[in-house]
Amino acid sequence: MPVNLHPAPADQLQPVPGLRIGTAMAGIRKANRRDLVLFELAEGSAVAGVFTKNRFCAAPVQVCREHLAAGSGIRALVVNTGNANAGTGADGLVRARRSCDAVAALLGIEASAVLPFSTGVIMERCRSKRIESRPPAAQADLAESHWAGSGAGHHDH
Repeated sequence: MPVNLHPAPADQLQPVPGLRIGTAMAGIRKANRRDLVLFELAEGSAVAGVFTKNRFCAAPVQVCREHLAAGSGIRALVVNTGNANAGTGADGLVRARRSCDAVAALLGIEASAVLPFSTGVIMERCRSKRIESRPPAAQADLAESHWAGSGAGHHDH
């Protein structure tokens, strides 16, 4: 997070046509925390990525590179906090791909159209079952206006 940068007031954040955001509590590291976010992008959206040049990169970075290189069009981003899924080897790749599979099945798209992102503790196995089970709650929360205060007034299912 940038130092001394204060977030813009919620009423100044405008919706972006073709983009909806929803959050859910997945209990990845802490309970009662909105630690999973789903971004749904309209068909035809343009997406690009900038990646580390370091040979050591987390599983979600590797999967994002693969999915962008496939060129099939990105329709969703799934982001979790609490666990970076970094330094987890082949197991981490499987878990990152399973989060894409879960979102793809929910939205009726190809898994290669989903980009996974993770932030948090490194070198610890990711609780992927929690990530895989919560996209329906995030989907129920989807709205264009959820840049700040996402989930306000909503309850997790």
